[in-house]
Amino acid sequence: MDQRLSFVTIAVPDLAAARAFYVDGLGWHADVEVGDVIMIRVADRVVLSLWEQASFESEVGPVRTGPGLVPVTLAHNVASRSEVDLVLQDARVAGASEVGQGASREWGGYTGYFADPAGIRWEVAFNPGQIGASVLP
Repeated sequence: MDQRLSFVTIAVPDLAAARAFYVDGLGWHADVEVGDVIMIRVADRVVLSLWEQASFESEVGPVRTGPGLVPVTLAHNVASRSEVDLVLQDARVAGASEVGQGASREWGGYTGYFADPAGIRWEVAFNPGQIGASVLP
């Protein structure tokens, strides 16, 4: 198996709210909108797929419910600390739940978090190291 990731799929309880946030709010372009799924190209060979939860469950299986967070975050890396704050502000304007302000981290970076309408946590990060630079456009 090749070492790569092609799709990140999120089961969302409200597809219209997810579309309003990502497409209308953040201004991302939906490459595919068919029935109960929206696909957004987020990198050269990576797609974010927003899938209505009931349809997701009928194909993949029931999602875990209950208190706490989904044990995963998605990250959007930027080239500077100030860009972290700007992206967090854009997310707030788009309707994101503010989870945390930008903050300096022990490992040398600067990050903040927000939640999309389904509660998925996004990290906005400035990583001054080589691996951080390697994921920037």
